[in-house]
Amino acid sequence: MNYVPRKQMDTLHGLCRPGKAVILYGARRVGKTTLIKKYAETIGREEKILFVTGDDLAARSFLESQSIRKLSDFIGQNTLLMIDEAQYVDQIGLNLKLIVDHLPQVKVIATGSSSFDLSRDVGEPLTGRKHVMRLYALAQLELAELEQRHETMAHLESRLIFGAYPEVVTCGDNSERKAYLQELVADYLFKDILQIEGVKYAQKLLKLLQLLAFQIGKEVSINELGQQLGMSKNTVLRYLDLLEKVFVIFHRRGFSRNLRKEISKSHRYYFYDNGIRNAVVQQFAPLDLRNDVGALWENYVISERLKHNEILRLPVQSYFWRTYSRQEIDLVEQQEGRLAGYEMKWQGGRAKAPSSWRTQYEAATYHEVSPENYLDFIEK
Repeated sequence: MNYVPRKQMDTLHGLCRPGKAVILYGARRVGKTTLIKKYAETIGREEKILFVTGDDLAARSFLESQSIRKLSDFIGQNTLLMIDEAQYVDQIGLNLKLIVDHLPQVKVIATGSSSFDLSRDVGEPLTGRKHVMRLYALAQLELAELEQRHETMAHLESRLIFGAYPEVVTCGDNSERKAYLQELVADYLFKDILQIEGVKYAQKLLKLLQLLAFQIGKEVSINELGQQLGMSKNTVLRYLDLLEKVFVIFHRRGFSRNLRKEISKSHRYYFYDNGIRNAVVQQFAPLDLRNDVGALWENYVISERLKHNEILRLPVQSYFWRTYSRQEIDLVEQQEGRLAGYEMKWQGGRAKAPSSWRTQYEAATYHEVSPENYLDFIEK
């Protein structure tokens, strides 16, 4: 298995139209370049395509020109412009606006391995002129197309430990997966983030991630993180924001309609990929030798659900829920006024929903997600 077809190919095809740019965000090596090249292959007979990369100095001289004439000369008779690694192009948003507004026959796709520069540059100039897509590591929703259910169950331990980056899934053995993840963490953590002005402390950044890795499923105290790292609260918040913008972690805040009883201001942090989480703490031991299986399971299911909702473009708001009396639910989803609570259980049971949840939200549903039923939750 060398290539896994991506579910978002159809979404990309549907959004790629004249008059708007498609902005594709995602971490390094999740397959953004592969996706747009495969897309180009499927429409090659319909379009004249110009594929360029943002780290090509010659291409950048045109893409940074802010000149309609230069942009027009550069694109020529092509009807689809693809810009890979667009975050390296200064004022990319303004130049894309000029293309969209003045070259209406041209379709545009731009990818970025991190959103902190690209989103800032494209945000205001492309207001009303863009579609945003996010590509993550492979989702079980995608892998299900290639696997029988018994094969998926056999791969579960590997997914919990090594994650689902495309090259991890296609690696030959676990030693290759481990080496790849270690190199990947060193590459995009310390290449993408540390080149940002003002980020100087590589070891503290790594320590921050390690602290978060051991607090999956728990509310994170910014003050405590600052004390442990010897950093100010504002610096910790800034580093957390950057780590989210380079697609290493994401957060969930507390859900509440009863502020006197429910925690709403706290945050929980998760890793987009279990393999990255385990590489950060250098722990690739089998599950039967670990004491963090519950955390791995919660991180895996919640990240898979995030991918599921993104692929299907579902308008879902996601939270956790916890009361001051310590009743809690790992994941709460709100969609079109409906509430559903999900508790992640590595060892499944038949526990009832917390009493406060049943009392406060009578119309809400509650489900446990265990290895026995998780595929129904993340595949359908």
